[in-house]
Amino acid sequence: MDLKDIQNLIKFIVKSGANEVKFETLDYKISVKTGSDSALPTAQYVPLTAAAPAPQPVTEKEAPPQPTEDLTKYITVKSPMIGTVYRKPSPDKPNFTEVGQRIAEGDVVCIIEAMKLFNEIESEVSGTIVKILVDDASPVEFDQPLFLVDPS
Repeated sequence: MDLKDIQNLIKFIVKSGANEVKFETLDYKISVKTGSDSALPTAQYVPLTAAAPAPQPVTEKEAPPQPTEDLTKYITVKSPMIGTVYRKPSPDKPNFTEVGQRIAEGDVVCIIEAMKLFNEIESEVSGTIVKILVDDASPVEFDQPLFLVDPS
């Protein structure tokens, strides 16, 4: 397994939403953690052969420093279930919400598919969408943040 395969594995695991994955074969052992302590996932590749070099931690490329923003003034709309989030009612329709759009309590902000059932997710607050935290057709976990809303 080369470095590109490991990086692809990390990207797949991050996209799946898993917090930790361990993978072991006769030749190597891989452990990937995507905890809240670090914004970037980390992985450790350990060859199990005697002549192998010492394991080196592998991380995604460094992200540019982000300006710190006070997010405490925003309300987070969270996922009420596990499933796949869709930001539009159908592929040929526009998104339910966009950044900068004003929403009212009860407005549908997205759909979450769980076990072939499509559940409309309604906003519990009124305000303006400040940030969209999920990609269309991506997996989400229970209580995962979906949107940031400015209630003012």
